[in-house]
Amino acid sequence: MNVPLFTLNRQHEEIMDELMKATEEVIKSGKFILGPWVAEFEEKVADYLGVKYAVGVGNGTDALSIALSAIDIKPGDEVITTPFTFIATAETIAMLGAKPVFVDIDPKTFNINPDLIEEAITEKTKAIIPVHLYGQAAEMDKIMEIAKKHNVYVIEDTAQGIGATYRGKKLGTIGDIGTFSFFPTKNLGALGDGGLVVTNNEEIYKKAKALRVHGSSVKYHHEYLGYNSRLDSLQAAYLLVKLPHTDRWNEKRRENAAFYNENLKDVVKVPVEREGNYHIYHQYTIRTDKRDELKAFLSENGVGIGIHYPIPLHLQPALRYLGYKEGDLPEAEKASKEVLSLPIFPELTEEEKAYVVEKIREFFAG
Repeated sequence: MNVPLFTLNRQHEEIMDELMKATEEVIKSGKFILGPWVAEFEEKVADYLGVKYAVGVGNGTDALSIALSAIDIKPGDEVITTPFTFIATAETIAMLGAKPVFVDIDPKTFNINPDLIEEAITEKTKAIIPVHLYGQAAEMDKIMEIAKKHNVYVIEDTAQGIGATYRGKKLGTIGDIGTFSFFPTKNLGALGDGGLVVTNNEEIYKKAKALRVHGSSVKYHHEYLGYNSRLDSLQAAYLLVKLPHTDRWNEKRRENAAFYNENLKDVVKVPVEREGNYHIYHQYTIRTDKRDELKAFLSENGVGIGIHYPIPLHLQPALRYLGYKEGDLPEAEKASKEVLSLPIFPELTEEEKAYVVEKIREFFAG
């Protein structure tokens, strides 16, 4: 049997008629940049999240860049974040001339360890970016308390967390700004790139909205140096089709995760869901000190797997100039050698889940 790590074919087959209708409507309208579909999606996704303002942008990386620019991050500023995530989180800080400052992770949740944040704060610190990794909330109460104490902004990187909650609040709505990605593999994915910036702050909203169109709120009048980063009408139309299914798809991921937890907890370290969190399992990621051998075995037996992430950011060649060295952030470094993501997409069949479990147990029995 072959079990893909991820596939969209099954999901799209279910909603193909709606997707094709949306395509036809946008093409016939001739309105391809921003326009009514983007405005409608912004309104509906803001309502879904429970936030005042939403700004559709070109992708999740641009969402981070625009969020940072909206709070006026400049060269020489410092932004605290996690080393255990996709590079976009740190890349956007660095590309603005600011300095990413990495804080090690909680080994159980893989999220930034809030107990280590305060000692990393300096007079140059302007913001904290917690990443809700794999679809589980970072410890936002502690992070917000620290941010308030030191008068710094909090930008939630919620690229993997749409629909997840922390103490009843949707992720992305707790800090000053939330950013989202609609890359096709995300829990709510477009049929191409897409991103979102959300906030309850009207001033930040207005600036982010201007920044996505070259820093302009009035045509040919540019208040800021901005970006060319607008959510396409087609992608907004597709997201409008998919948004009503998001909670159901997330719940299916949770069911799949529960099956894995029950059947794998005695052979590997399974994910830990913190009390008060609603984890939506963008990735289902186990830990084992035999990761590389297990990866090879599963690949040979047709099971799709992923490693999220094999090199922590502080050791990436592109960020070598920051001066970090091996051993500086031991929990992130250890996790990078032990994590393995299993198939978790909503349309995974019972037979496929059972096969994945069978092969993992076979590996450890041998």
